[in-house]
Amino acid sequence: MALRPSPDRHVKDDYPWWLVALITIGIVLAVVIVANDIYAQVFRTVVNGVGVTVFVTLVAFVLATVLGLGICLLGMADSQVLRQIARFYIEIIRGIPILVLLFYVAFVGAPALVAGYNFLISPLVTSGVAEPILVRDLSLMCRAIIALTVGYSSFIAEIFRAGFQSVDLGQIEAAKALGLSRYRRFRSVVFPQAIRVIFPPLSNDFVSMVKDSSLVSVLGVADITQMGKVYAAGSFRFFETYSIVTYIYLILTIGLSLALRRTEKWMKSR
Repeated sequence: MALRPSPDRHVKDDYPWWLVALITIGIVLAVVIVANDIYAQVFRTVVNGVGVTVFVTLVAFVLATVLGLGICLLGMADSQVLRQIARFYIEIIRGIPILVLLFYVAFVGAPALVAGYNFLISPLVTSGVAEPILVRDLSLMCRAIIALTVGYSSFIAEIFRAGFQSVDLGQIEAAKALGLSRYRRFRSVVFPQAIRVIFPPLSNDFVSMVKDSSLVSVLGVADITQMGKVYAAGSFRFFETYSIVTYIYLILTIGLSLALRRTEKWMKSR
């Protein structure tokens, strides 16, 4: 039987019982953590990785947004060569799984980047001018951030492109007729309208990156997942450990989703 939306009832008016159920489960788990020594010990261990998870996600997302915007603008340039370069980057990166990209950047891209940088400044090093800025290695956290940045920049570039193309061409033509420069047209006409279209999928990508940041544990970065893996391997308390890991991720992602949803409603109301 086909499902049809009811004309006299909208989904947005539904009372959020799912949220009530979720909060109830969260409260029960919080009581268990306080009352049970094993859960309390697991929680104290795993929660030490929250700072690393938040740091990696925030830095990678900001860099991915900047890089994605640059790739998007490159793809909308007048030059066909620049457009093809942007399309090539997007199609290649989108086709690689994030986990594979993490390994590739960590063990192929990062060493090549360090070698290339040192090669470029080698004339200054041999002259004794630039020895202090010689790079020996990149930390695993830097490699993880670079991989997440590259991986998400291709998706964010497409989000920006869809947002910019949603702006009515008539308004852009009117701005041209008023004599506004290309930068002024972008800043005053295109971007303020496009951001309302861009924000929802961009915020979804932010929440997705929080979850995908758990993949950096394969490199040994001490995030939530890695702390849980280490504790479970040493204590064999797999059920308790991964229940707490799941609980912390749910607090982060659902709390973030609710905050971003309220921001989206606020933007629409303006």
